[in-house]
Amino acid sequence: MPCNHKFGIIDCLKDYDEDEYNPDKYNCISIDDDFLSEIYHNGLGNKIKHLKTFAHNPNRPFKDLAYCGITLIPSKSLKYFLDIITEANLKYKSKELEKLIEKISIAIKEDKWMIHYGI
Repeated sequence: MPCNHKFGIIDCLKDYDEDEYNPDKYNCISIDDDFLSEIYHNGLGNKIKHLKTFAHNPNRPFKDLAYCGITLIPSKSLKYFLDIITEANLKYKSKELEKLIEKISIAIKEDKWMIHYGI
């Protein structure tokens, strides 16, 4: 069974519940772990490790994606995240990464946070 990371947009941070696993609520898309693993191990991992995020809730500042947990990505960090994923997609030419680029772009346009459910 493939391992997937899920990325979605949080419409209202007040409605977020860290004890709830609900990718459908955030209209998440799936990204195969193979892509994220490649990104981490082939040059862009250091960039992701500087991505300003929150682990599990907005009171726990973090840097990176919580690989096996929940990450909240604030709107102010999305341009940096978009640049990383765009750079990765230049190398991998992936429909999954294109969907993630589109999802990040929507969140930027709407000034919303994103959620990441790790594997």
